[in-house]
Amino acid sequence: MDQISWSDFEKIELRVGTVLEVKEFPEARKPAFKLKIDFGAGLGVKQASVQITELYQAGELEGKQVICVVNFPPKQIGPFFSECLVTGLYREDGAVVLAVPDLPVENGARLG
Repeated sequence: MDQISWSDFEKIELRVGTVLEVKEFPEARKPAFKLKIDFGAGLGVKQASVQITELYQAGELEGKQVICVVNFPPKQIGPFFSECLVTGLYREDGAVVLAVPDLPVENGARLG
């Protein structure tokens, strides 16, 4: 495993946001959803593509808080631009479990 410096870690903006909207993403190569996530007044609403359809249904994601990297440049995924990276943990079977706060926090709160 490569080690990074503390200053490298400080460059990563990990923020909490609330999922406002979930849409199917049929154009994606692998099954995915398109999310709109509210990060509060400082960052606003960003969109992301997530490959989490094995464990999550669209209806259960709305209103869920998620932890995201918000300072990557936008990444084009087919016809869609993903503006943040929703974080998750891989299970042994390859399915992704979302990284989420266990209690509600203010949108835009920074992981530190």
